[in-house]
This record gives sequence, C-alpha cells and structure tokens, in this order.
Amino acid sequence: MSSDSPEIPVKPKRRVRYSGKNPTKFSQKYKELEPERYAKDIEKIKSRGATPVGTHRPICVDEILKILAPKPGEIALDATLGYGGHTGFILPKLLPNGRLIALDQDPIERVKTEARLRTTGIPDSSLIVGAVNFRDAKKTLAELGIFKVDMILADLGISSMQIDDPTRGFSSKINAPLDLRMNPLAGESAAAMLAGLTVKRLAEILRENSDEMRAEVIAKALIAKKPKTTLQLVEVMREVMAGFSKKVQLEEGDAPIRRTFQALRIAVNDEFKVLDQFLKDIPEMLNPGGRVAILSFHSGEDRRVKKSFQFYHRSGVYKDVAEEFIRPSPEEQKSNSRSTSAKLRWALA
Repeated sequence: MSSDSPEIPVKPKRRVRYSGKNPTKFSQKYKELEPERYAKDIEKIKSRGATPVGTHRPICVDEILKILAPKPGEIALDATLGYGGHTGFILPKLLPNGRLIALDQDPIERVKTEARLRTTGIPDSSLIVGAVNFRDAKKTLAELGIFKVDMILADLGISSMQIDDPTRGFSSKINAPLDLRMNPLAGESAAAMLAGLTVKRLAEILRENSDEMRAEVIAKALIAKKPKTTLQLVEVMREVMAGFSKKVQLEEGDAPIRRTFQALRIAVNDEFKVLDQFLKDIPEMLNPGGRVAILSFHSGEDRRVKKSFQFYHRSGVYKDVAEEFIRPSPEEQKSNSRSTSAKLRWALA
C-alpha cells in the first residue's frame, strides 16, 4: 500500500449485547463500569439513592473533613483505600508538599483505584499506595521512614465494589463460590473454613460476629450441608428459617441470611483481630495534635472503636474523643441507602 494511501479507520469494538431493556449481569453493565464515559447516567443512578455497580460512594465526607482538617504539608494515612473516595477529597488539601499513604489488601480493587487517582494530576510523590492489610499500618509507615502522621482515616468493613462483583462471593443474590476473602490470594475461603469447623465453633462465630440469636440451629445446618457456593448457603438458610415461627419470619425477613454472611466474612478475614491491632497502634502513629476518624458499620466494630478511644482518653493519650457516634445526615441516608448503618467516631491526640 502506498504511503499516500488514506488510513483505514479502526472500527470500535462493540459492547457486549444483552437481552431485554436493561443489562442484568455484572459484566454487561458497561455504563456503570465505565463511569468516566457515562457521567450523566451515573448521576441518574445516584439521584435515585443507589450506588452505581462497581463503584463506592464515600460516606460522611463533610464530617470527616471537618474532623481531620487536612492542611497543606501534612501527612495523612488512609488505612482502607477502597474506591479512593475519601482520599480524593483529602489529598488535594494536603498539597503542596503534603503526602497521603493509602493501604489496601485487595489486589483487584487497589490497582484500579490507584490508576484512577493517578490520572487526577496529583504529584506521584504525594500518594503512596501500600498493598497491605491495615493491621500492618505501623510497620508499613516505619518501612517508609514515616513514623508519625497528622491524621488517620479508616472506613471499615466491605466495599460496594466487592459486594457488586459476583466473582467475589460477597453477595447472597448471585451464585458464586463461597469465598468472602477481601484478599482472594491469601488465607482460606469461607467454604474451606466451614468444612473444617465444628458446630460449637461455628455457633460461637455466629454469636460473636453478628449477634445471631439462633446460632446453634444455623450452625448445625451449615456444618451438615457444608455449602460451597453463595446460593447453596442461602438455600440452607431458607430451610432453617422455614422452621422459625411465623412471627419471627415476618419480623426477621432475610436478616438471618445477611447476618450469617457477615459473620462468616468477619471470621474469614479475621476482621476483629485486625481492628484490635490497628486501634492499639493508632496512638503510636499520631503526631501530637493528630486526628483520627473511623467509620464502622455494625455493633461489633463500633463497640471496639468506642472502647479503645475511651481507654486511651482516660489514659491521657487522647485529648478528646467523640462522646457519641455520628450518623450520616438524613439527606445523605436518603441519597445513599448504603450509608444508613454507618457510625463515625473520632479522637484527637
């Protein structure tokens, strides 16, 4: 072909087609999985109080910014990077010369988030992303030569992206391997854990991790059936729940299923032990005058945060702590249904 010949345009790759008016599978939700290209569509989804698939909406942003009060030149630690929503608001306020260290153990979502944040024009040296569980936050800072920071944020629990991705096994609505690991490259899955538990130990996990009142009955059924997929677990749970009284069935609905998923997830990821270590290390990571804000989403997490903050306040380590947790505003709860269970606590060093 002559060098003067016109170039043949490359035909853009067609998106995956689906039957019906709207996509139903995770892989087909092309607009939500490419929010940068479909900003208007994403805003429509948010306006309905929903969270677009594959994304995460940061909760209590204004309240957290007020507590942490980031200033130019300061150093911040985001112990649970996730989708990077909070980091996206905090980091610009640290510039120039400030830095933010962000940690996340999830090898799938962490890479996506870092790539997205790097496109915003922030200096490379201002953002350091660590592929670690936040129980190792103090060790990671030391390895970076950073022994004290001015503010710490932790957004506990599971992220919307992890829930939405059916391959991760966090949702009870889509069939997938019963995994529940935040880092699928480490540890054992929920299915493998169940295979090795006794009824007594599983009942303890259900009570400790989700305050399940019918722990023994559920534990016996799960150990007997040993579900390997999410929907197998749901099926076992529905068989158990069918034996509850009509009153309990009406009052509880699907809550026992949600509590069971929560209890298993906490056990698989050792979440309470991780949180206890992190809370113990926070005072050693904060500069004098440092601020910490922690978002939790169920009583087990909030109880630990509250007791730790109160202990170090009585010990004189923290100058002040939140007397009560802060809830998202009624407006935020209405616009973001996933924020309704959030509790925010703070402490000042």
